[in-house]
Amino acid sequence: MSAEAADREAATSSRPCTPPQTCWFEFLLEESLLEKHLRKPCPDPAPVQLIVQFLEQASKPSVNEQNQVQPPPDNKRNRILKLLALKVAAHLKWDLDILEKSLSVPVLNMLLNELLCISKVPAGTKHVDMDLATLPPTTAMAVLLYNRWAIRTIVQSSFPVKQAKPGPPQLSVMNQMQQEKELTENILKVLKEQAADSILVLEAALKLNKDLYVHTMRTLDLLAMEPGMVNGETESSTAGLKVKTEEMQCQVCYDLGAAYFQQGSTNSAVYENAREKFCRTKELIAEIGSLSLHCTIDEKRLAGYCQACDVLVPSSDSTSQQLTPYSQVHICLRSGNYQEVIQIFIEDNLTLSLPVQFRQSVLRELFQKAQQGNEALDEICFKVCACNTVRDILEGRTISVQFNQLFLRPNKEKIDFLLEVCSRSINLEKASESLKGNMAAFLKNVCLGLEDLQYVFMISSHELFITLLKDEERKLLVDQMRKRSPRVNLCIKPVTSFYDIPASASVNIGQLEHQLILSVDPWRIRQILIELHGMTSERQFWTVSNKWEVPSVYSGVILGIKDNLTRDLVYILMAKGLHCSTVKDFSHAKQLFAACLELVTEFSPKLRQVMLNEMLLLDIHTHEAGTGQAGERPPSDLISRVRGYLEMRLPDIPLRQVIAEECVAFMLNWRESEYLTLQVPAFLLQSNPYVKLGQLLAATCKELPGPKESRRTAKDLWEVVVQICSVSSQHKRGNDGRVSLIKQRESTLGIMYRSELLSFIKKLREPLVLTIILSLFVKLHNVREDIVNDITAEHISIWPSSIPNLQSVDFEAVAITVKELVRYTLSINPNNHSWLIIQADIYFATNQYSAALHYYLQAGAVCSDFFNKAVPPDVYTDQVIKRMIKCCSLLNCHTQVAILCQFLREIDYKTAFKSLQEQNSHDAMDSYYDYIWDVTILEYLTCILSSMCIKAIGQTELNASNPEEVLQLAAQRRKKKFLQAMAKLYF
Repeated sequence: MSAEAADREAATSSRPCTPPQTCWFEFLLEESLLEKHLRKPCPDPAPVQLIVQFLEQASKPSVNEQNQVQPPPDNKRNRILKLLALKVAAHLKWDLDILEKSLSVPVLNMLLNELLCISKVPAGTKHVDMDLATLPPTTAMAVLLYNRWAIRTIVQSSFPVKQAKPGPPQLSVMNQMQQEKELTENILKVLKEQAADSILVLEAALKLNKDLYVHTMRTLDLLAMEPGMVNGETESSTAGLKVKTEEMQCQVCYDLGAAYFQQGSTNSAVYENAREKFCRTKELIAEIGSLSLHCTIDEKRLAGYCQACDVLVPSSDSTSQQLTPYSQVHICLRSGNYQEVIQIFIEDNLTLSLPVQFRQSVLRELFQKAQQGNEALDEICFKVCACNTVRDILEGRTISVQFNQLFLRPNKEKIDFLLEVCSRSINLEKASESLKGNMAAFLKNVCLGLEDLQYVFMISSHELFITLLKDEERKLLVDQMRKRSPRVNLCIKPVTSFYDIPASASVNIGQLEHQLILSVDPWRIRQILIELHGMTSERQFWTVSNKWEVPSVYSGVILGIKDNLTRDLVYILMAKGLHCSTVKDFSHAKQLFAACLELVTEFSPKLRQVMLNEMLLLDIHTHEAGTGQAGERPPSDLISRVRGYLEMRLPDIPLRQVIAEECVAFMLNWRESEYLTLQVPAFLLQSNPYVKLGQLLAATCKELPGPKESRRTAKDLWEVVVQICSVSSQHKRGNDGRVSLIKQRESTLGIMYRSELLSFIKKLREPLVLTIILSLFVKLHNVREDIVNDITAEHISIWPSSIPNLQSVDFEAVAITVKELVRYTLSINPNNHSWLIIQADIYFATNQYSAALHYYLQAGAVCSDFFNKAVPPDVYTDQVIKRMIKCCSLLNCHTQVAILCQFLREIDYKTAFKSLQEQNSHDAMDSYYDYIWDVTILEYLTCILSSMCIKAIGQTELNASNPEEVLQLAAQRRKKKFLQAMAKLYF
């Protein structure tokens, strides 16, 4: 024995029974003590910690001799570590509740993928394509476990999570947390994409009528042995831990129900499926009983799900008596039957079946509706609040603030209703003494809070009051009220209660301000402001919400109004109108602007014109978002108003630039070229840059069909855009006398900035105008000297081919603009083949060859009914085909290169033959030979590949003696099939 071996043996013999904390997993690994460790009453580390550590060790990347990080090696040690993690999970009986509670999503994903792998689930096969009935029991169970976890994880991710309070910042910990967060998000993204398949797998599992088996520590040991030693035991019907059909279906039904319930937020019809699964779960729990090993359902949560489903999707055959109180309240709220809600609450004061939190949420919902201007709900709010208050009193809780505020001004109707609720909420024959005492104290306190003796006598003479209070108590209370009455009338008002103090000032002002923020009714806004100004003259109520924004060109004029009420009203009406227009609530915006116009007409011609301008912009937006989307032309009066705005020459009127933009874009979108080219006043061209730009665009479109020599306007438009895209350089002279360039910035010589031009273009929808602008920027992009691959565009020949001062143009900004314009134009019309070709050329020029092929193919597909017709030659020009050939070549798809060479007007045999000689081709070579129709290429293929191409060349329709029509038809049919196959590959 060597010295080293002897030392190792001595160390092993003297090793203590309890391993050091730092290497416990190594200890378990080397000594095979896992099972012994797991049998301990309180094993330390815990089983779930073992899973984490085993998988972390097995997934550690390795570093080679060149210090390059490599994937984890597939060696014996790592395989054993993964097996140990699976054995720990088997010890926990694969209980997803325990595993999900203690393991992160990435760790559990790794664990279940290892289970699929060791259970011999075929790699690369979708679970939805497998027949669970024909799979071995342990394999089927592994598939079910994975898909159950997948949908449970999706459901769990939809719940709000309380963020843990961060400790002291540590960079390494923060980086690790960020990496785990990103990994979890990526896994969730994949799980959500596969959610439909997972649901189908679980639905198929419900049709199984056989027991399944889950791996145990023993079956996992057998799998780790040599295949010949297993003798197929793990695939037999008796291997592993038996899971009865009813237990499996119970868990699957519950998980499916939770998944359907989560989907119901976007598709309410799915709630019916959820209810069906939950009902089936309850039936299976009744059959199985509470002693099941593999079926652990949270029955309280299940009951909550069932109750929610009954509320959201009440059964069509259910009567009002069969519905739960939740369902009845929900139906009444949706139908506006608030009186029935009140009756349900009164009855619930006896049964106490509805939780207090639910009743409070109903009251909050009614309060919100009332504050939005529905004054009819004020009485309902008091009645619901009174019902809740009586419930609180009976259960020994204090009176709420809301009740005290709503009862500040009592009247006969309120007291009558309160007495009715109290009478119906207590059964005097069965009620305990504590309940009676609570109710008596409440009625007594209500009396003490009333100042009008008439209302006191209404309560004190009521049957319930007489029953609950003794004669001496009643007389004492009445005497107290009589003694207090003169003081109230003749002397100083007594000290008010805590709840009375804020009601007269800050509470009322706060409530009114809240209503002011929520209201979009101009007359209600006016009424609220009048009330607020009646309470205080010190506040500026236009500052109540920081969301109220008015353009700075207007705010100076509005805030200069001397009358405070008028100033607040004008500012708030305009701010709310602009906000409604932004969120496309055009009807409310029109009401607010109309009210503001009526108000300012009385005292300010300047603000009147401002409101007319804003109403014009609103009408443009309304038409564009409505009938304009269907192609219906705007009414003639709207066009006349747009012209009137453009020609307006009123001095000192504050103008917003966006209105001029929208007006010119409106004229271009609706082809009012005649006005822009011939009728627009000359002063507008000098004073309004958008009118100037619109006039040049309209004239260029009009001159487009004419001869090239007559396109003078195109040159003018070119010069304007070049000036906008130019930069000016600032120079600084140093101490040595040399001049150095220190900064470049956008030139101020253009009629507008590039960002303003881009903003204006994104308001255009007319295809010809967009094509002209796009071709101009493409030409400007191609002018630079270092361009290797030009971008092609329609009508590109109308622009000049050079620029006198290339250094003055910011070509980086031009390239960015081209990309943004193509993205915008394709959002307007994703089926415009010329725009798709431009996008493809951009990807080609930036070496993104797969994306370039995608758009080249899409351009051909949209103009040929997905290649069922021939692609027009002006779309698939020789340049486009050559670029597609280069893309395929650089993607190592050499057979596709050879086929595309046939598409050229003159077949490129040299490139085709060279590509067919390539040995390392990433496409499916053999499957593409049927798409070759050129006999010369087929003969070459036959020479180098022998019998593989005999079938292709032997087709009679390719015989050179056939008529030209037959040969063209054969070529066209192969072109169609090839391009369709390419489209399926790259789309």
